[in-house]
Amino acid sequence: MKASTISWIFGVLLALTACTKNSKEGNDKMPRQLLFALYGGDNPSQFKAAIEPLRRHLEKKLGMEVKFFFTTDYAAVIQAFRSKKVHMAEFTPFAYIIASQKPGLLPLATMGRRGAPALYKSFIFANPKTGIKTLADLKANASHLTLGYTDPASTSGHLVPRAFLTSIGLEPTSSFKETMFAGNHAACILSVKSGKIDIGCSSSDLAYDKLVREGMMKRTDIVVLWESPGIINNTITIRDDLDTALIRKVKTVYLNLAKDNYEAFSSYAKLYYPDPSEMSYLPAYDSMFNTLRKIAGNIKDLQLLEK
Repeated sequence: MKASTISWIFGVLLALTACTKNSKEGNDKMPRQLLFALYGGDNPSQFKAAIEPLRRHLEKKLGMEVKFFFTTDYAAVIQAFRSKKVHMAEFTPFAYIIASQKPGLLPLATMGRRGAPALYKSFIFANPKTGIKTLADLKANASHLTLGYTDPASTSGHLVPRAFLTSIGLEPTSSFKETMFAGNHAACILSVKSGKIDIGCSSSDLAYDKLVREGMMKRTDIVVLWESPGIINNTITIRDDLDTALIRKVKTVYLNLAKDNYEAFSSYAKLYYPDPSEMSYLPAYDSMFNTLRKIAGNIKDLQLLEK
């Protein structure tokens, strides 16, 4: 783990320690304020503005102060939750799997589309100047190419594409000229676009489509080599040692959010989905992540998982 990442996590945990003391002016099961950790996304300022109406809605419905803590690193969210510095977190799928290796968490809700879980996809792509147009080209030239992931705890930007590359005989740690982490999805995609990285791994329908919609790039700027099957989405997760009535109340707020306060819901949802009116939160269950757990378990040397 990079020194900058460690220092960032340390700083986040220090800040959360002070807030945790304040939150316990209630008690351990029913805190005075609800502390919520979230990955800030590829554009933190945009993300914070878009999710602020949800924070206000939570406060109104729960009758308590809700404080969001934004990080630019999945590991910081995991560590804050595991160390009980926060009461809730929004986990990406692989981050949830990592966090769930220790007891104490309860999944509440995940994004849905038209009443079914809203799946998303991972993809592997190349800079056109590399001349790589197919997976066969990739296999033949891997030793001369640089490979970029997003974040070590990313599902679409690390876990799923890494498993696929291994399945076709490419070991990401040894088959490529160099392997690196770009830090987030936008950075990875734009680094491939600019030629700083030859091959990238990210989310096609969330990160890539978003950059295209926002005019940050054109579809001809990269060459798509592979796209995954659908992946379960992020999950809203809460500590299971909190008051059961509070847990039920938080879950109900999320499941009814699109209906009760569409403005607050759509403000966040439209960051990733062209038509928020199709979207709503659905109940989430731990078993939804079993397929990804199996994928992760089959990857050798995946240090984020406890073997």
